[in-house]
Amino acid sequence: MSQPTERNRLDEESSPYLRQHADNPVNWQPWGEEAFDLAREYDVPVFVSIGYSSCHWCHVMEEESFADEETAALLNESFVPVKVDREERPDVDSTFMTVSQLVTGGGGWPLSAWCTPEGEPFYVGTYFPPESRGNRPSFPGLCRRIADSWTDPEQRAEMERRAEQWTTSARDELESVPDSPGEPPGAGLLDEAAAAAMRSTDTEHGGFGTSGPKFPMPGRVDILLRAAGRTGRGDLLEAATRTLDGMASGGMYDQIGGGFHRYAVDRSWTIPHFEKMLYDNAELPMVYLDGHRLTGDLRYARVAAESLTFLERELRHPDGGFFSTLDARSRAPDGREGSSADEPLEGAFYAWTPAEVDAVLDEPVADLVKARYGIRSGGNFERGTTVPTLATSVDSLAAEHDRSPEAIEELLAEARDALFEAREERPRPARDEKVLASWNGRAISAFAAAGTVLGDAYTDLAVDALEFCRDRLYDAESDRLDRRWIDGDVAGPGYLDDYAFLARGALDTYGATGDLDALAFAVALADGIVEEFYDADDGTIYFTRDVGSGGDVVGSPGSSGDATLFARPQEFADRSTPSSLGVAADTLAVLDGFRTDDRFRSIAEAVVRTHADRIRASPLEHVSLVRAAERVESGGIEVTIAAEEVPRAWREALGERYLPGATVA
Repeated sequence: MSQPTERNRLDEESSPYLRQHADNPVNWQPWGEEAFDLAREYDVPVFVSIGYSSCHWCHVMEEESFADEETAALLNESFVPVKVDREERPDVDSTFMTVSQLVTGGGGWPLSAWCTPEGEPFYVGTYFPPESRGNRPSFPGLCRRIADSWTDPEQRAEMERRAEQWTTSARDELESVPDSPGEPPGAGLLDEAAAAAMRSTDTEHGGFGTSGPKFPMPGRVDILLRAAGRTGRGDLLEAATRTLDGMASGGMYDQIGGGFHRYAVDRSWTIPHFEKMLYDNAELPMVYLDGHRLTGDLRYARVAAESLTFLERELRHPDGGFFSTLDARSRAPDGREGSSADEPLEGAFYAWTPAEVDAVLDEPVADLVKARYGIRSGGNFERGTTVPTLATSVDSLAAEHDRSPEAIEELLAEARDALFEAREERPRPARDEKVLASWNGRAISAFAAAGTVLGDAYTDLAVDALEFCRDRLYDAESDRLDRRWIDGDVAGPGYLDDYAFLARGALDTYGATGDLDALAFAVALADGIVEEFYDADDGTIYFTRDVGSGGDVVGSPGSSGDATLFARPQEFADRSTPSSLGVAADTLAVLDGFRTDDRFRSIAEAVVRTHADRIRASPLEHVSLVRAAERVESGGIEVTIAAEEVPRAWREALGERYLPGATVA
């Protein structure tokens, strides 16, 4: 038979991740009804591959399988292959990831799924190697078995039954609402979440869990800080600061240039996966700022400042918005042994050898720096390189070199600047230049928070980013927010996280500046949440609009409802970013104080009542919903200032005082 797809269509897409695959011999199709129509016409399954531009294993699978002519021919003949950028289509990612987690107990990227022509998955996994390895089947072998089974009537019937069962289970999870609202979650949720966090904390290295990989989980640190601030319990504060210290002293933090990598592969935070994401470097500075305010420790303020400086330096558009990611891989520096000049390697930009330090610094400073950052022969990473960590304390170096700690700090600061300048000459990791409304909203909140602690320059960056998003992604006439801008090309409309996170960023900018335009924008976006995503009958806020809402044709640029998806998801749990459902409810509860009716508050109350049993059953998994429920219960903290401008002494007092979740009006 003839193959169902004629060519790779990703050259028509703007997404950097999709364009990375535009030269593959695989006849990739973008997600959409057209791809599934082809599958129905040719009666073949759809292979869906979901990833993002800085994903290490996505690159590996592309090079091993998708760039291979023989494997591509197999995919083109037996399937309709579809590529999805999870950052542009979080709804697709969420539904398929839910299936993966329900079926396999885990997930990750690249996410690989084989579906019926109706879009229901019957086989899911993540990365598959070109040849069988351990318990992972080979990708070509798996494709052949699935294609053969599809043509066998008995096996195909079983695959279709499995697809129906899996999608029913995923739909029940994603669309779950009780028959009737529960009792309000009540007081004490925050303490219950903190107790759960304490049960999973690593008492040696900080973080949660006693093995690798280790993810930052800033929401859990925030819960510990809030509970410690409320109760004065030292064990809660110690667990939070142990985590802040562990992350900031390990290799997950870029010791030379500032900013956090995605996560650590080991328990001690030493070796990261090296991609740098906008959202991590927005969420983490906010908890470090709170750690500073609660403890008075200036180290935490420094880490927050350096991380936000990284964003300004390397992910900021000249007009103010923030790009999405830096890749984990780049070409190795010239002269590094064991590395090809053309082969991109994970961590090549960030790792060091002793010889590379010696080429930049003279003795005895070079030895001082190598001891401080643990840079030694043989290294702690691949090809004899070292990922810098804070391996030796300043006090130990001071004693060893018979100098004061202040003198050692000064030498290290100068040396760090020199290493940074030398590193800037290396081949750089690629940058994904999507500007996403949702992630920019989190960055705006981070810069606004920093402005109250670190100075007005950070507030100015929040204002610029908010203006960038309002100008390029928001249409005031239609009250429509789009999701993505890249080099003038806009894709949308936005999802719940776009509206909720950007509304919160606008609200936080108002709190930092008193600018009523920012407040009005927050209220307009909150109105959009209510009109587009809230379902009064279900008492919840969905992640997507209803299919065909507003009279739009399903799948058209005017509708984020997608009939090809088998579920309309809700985002309950906090994962890499906060739960959009929780942030939306919390933001509505805050903005209720700026309205003359109680519409926003009644919706926030409805949401936490609808999901009360879920929140009570697992508060640690639902940190943002816990915070929303706490605000609905208590009203939260509000600081109202009646003045033309905030007196400097008051600003400094507010910046120093730990007031978690406070609204400044």
